[in-house]
Amino acid sequence: MAAEYDDVRRETAVLSDKVFRRLSEFVQNEVGIKMPPAKKTMLEARLQRRLRKLGIASFEQYSDFVFSPNGAESELVHMIDAVTTNKTDFFREPNHFDYLTKHALPTLADTIGAGIMRPLMLWSAGCSTGEEPYTLTMVLSEYGERAGGGRFSFSIIATDISTKVLDAAKAAIYDAEKIEPVPMPLRKKYLLKGKDPSKQLVRIVPELRRCVRFRRLNFMDDDFGFRETMDIVFCRNVVIYFDKQTQERLLTKFARYLNPGGFLFMGHSETIGGLNVPFAQVAPTIYRVKK
Repeated sequence: MAAEYDDVRRETAVLSDKVFRRLSEFVQNEVGIKMPPAKKTMLEARLQRRLRKLGIASFEQYSDFVFSPNGAESELVHMIDAVTTNKTDFFREPNHFDYLTKHALPTLADTIGAGIMRPLMLWSAGCSTGEEPYTLTMVLSEYGERAGGGRFSFSIIATDISTKVLDAAKAAIYDAEKIEPVPMPLRKKYLLKGKDPSKQLVRIVPELRRCVRFRRLNFMDDDFGFRETMDIVFCRNVVIYFDKQTQERLLTKFARYLNPGGFLFMGHSETIGGLNVPFAQVAPTIYRVKK
């Protein structure tokens, strides 16, 4: 295997159009992500690492392995990790958090008692390495102190299809440069500095980590397996990777998991315009499920 691995490193494998079609069709069918021919170079580059890791000499061999019984069990999850895009930041698109605290949370408390009569249920769908759900724990905790009089409660479910990013999210450890968008008072309150100053690492405090439940979820699954319905869904910069038909199907499923009048927050480059979905816009990239 060592000699074969050395050969792979000396001679970079090339992804043929035939194998690209086989892999891209599977990715789109399995996880909903569009894989047009323009993404061939990206897919080739990302999967080169898997070929080197496995000591496989060609994409043809890799493709056969992925779709074999052993490969389906051991490699599919790594291939999906390799092709998914995981870009996120703390306090990304801050106008969403302003709307959340000024409008969505008071409305839900007044109409259905969310956060007051029972815990507010929020889903971070496509949570990546955890910056979004942990931002939400900070925002909701601060809101509760200001407006809830100690009675405000919430629970966050955070999901992603990538096991790699979920492991990072559960660890809740970040490079110091990643927390630049976090306001200084919140850094002091909710972030712990690592013991080794040379590594410049911070970790989310335990009381916030306990507010988030992480789990793997594929948006293409018919049943998401939630026992509860949600008051708010944050699904930002995710559906942009899907085709129109998949977007409609996914957003309709979101509506089924939202309580009547619940809110959906989408990314700045996303819209429901032209889609047949049960949502009405209430602010730019913010929607409510129709009652």
